[in-house]
Amino acid sequence: MIIEKPAKQVNALSRGIAILRYLDAQGEPVGVVQIARDLKINASTCFNLLRTLVHERLAIFDPATKKYSPGLGVLALAHAALKQDGPIRLLHPQIEQIAKAHNVTAMLWQLTSPDRAMVVDLAEASTPLRVQFTVGQRLPSLIGALGRCFAGHLNLTKAEVKVMFKELRWQNAPTFEQYWSDVEAARRTGFAVDIGHYNRNFTTVAAPILTGSGEATMAISAITFSGDLDRPRMLRLAADLKRVTGEASNALGYSGSPTMAKAAPAGRGKAAPRK
Repeated sequence: MIIEKPAKQVNALSRGIAILRYLDAQGEPVGVVQIARDLKINASTCFNLLRTLVHERLAIFDPATKKYSPGLGVLALAHAALKQDGPIRLLHPQIEQIAKAHNVTAMLWQLTSPDRAMVVDLAEASTPLRVQFTVGQRLPSLIGALGRCFAGHLNLTKAEVKVMFKELRWQNAPTFEQYWSDVEAARRTGFAVDIGHYNRNFTTVAAPILTGSGEATMAISAITFSGDLDRPRMLRLAADLKRVTGEASNALGYSGSPTMAKAAPAGRGKAAPRK
C-alpha cells in the first residue's frame, strides 16, 4: 500500500506523533528538555505538546521526577485497532483452546520491527496462579522461545543475530552458541523452548507463523511456571502450537518450501541494535 504525503502537513500533529514514538522507544520516563533536544523541537512547543498528550491520556507526567512516559490511551487506541485485524479474530478461539487445555497463558505476537514484538491477543488459563501479560506488551523480538523462532525465520545471518543477541537481557543468559543451536533446532522442528533463561521461574514454548516467503511476522507462545510443565506435557503443548501455527501459515500462503534456511548465509551487513 502506498501512503501519499498530505498536500499540507500539520506540523503540530507530526511532532506530537514523533514525541509518542520517542517516549515508546526510550523504555523509561524522560524529561521535556531531553525530548526537545533529541527531537529538535522548540522547548516551549514541546512542553505544550506534552501537556496536550497528558490531557488526552496518551502520555503520563510524574510530578516527582518531572518526566514523561507513554499513557494508557496509546494502549486503548492500539487495542481498538488490533481487534479489527483478521488473523487475530480467526486465531483467538485456537489460542483460548490451547490456554485451557494446557493451563498456560497463550499469546499471539506480532513483529513490529526487526527488534521488537508485541502481544496482539492472549488467552489465560482459569487457574488461580498464572503468568500475566497484557495486550500491547512488547519484548525484544529475539528473546526467549519467541526470539528463537523469529531468529530462525527473519532472513538474518548468524552475524546479524549475534549483534542483536548482545542487546538482550536475560535472568540466566545462554551463550550465543547455545542460543544459535536452539535457533537452528527451531528452524528444523517448527517450535522453540526456553526453560528458565529469559526468566528463571518460567518455561515458554513458541511456534512461528510463516508467510508465503517463509519469513515469520507473527508467532504464538505459551508460558507457565517451570514446575508445572514436565517434558511430556511440553511436547504435547508444542504439538498443539505447531498445529495451529501450521494452519495459519498455510492460510498465509506458506507451502513448506525451505526458504526459511536463508538465515544461514554470511556476508550481509550487521543489524542495527535497538537503542
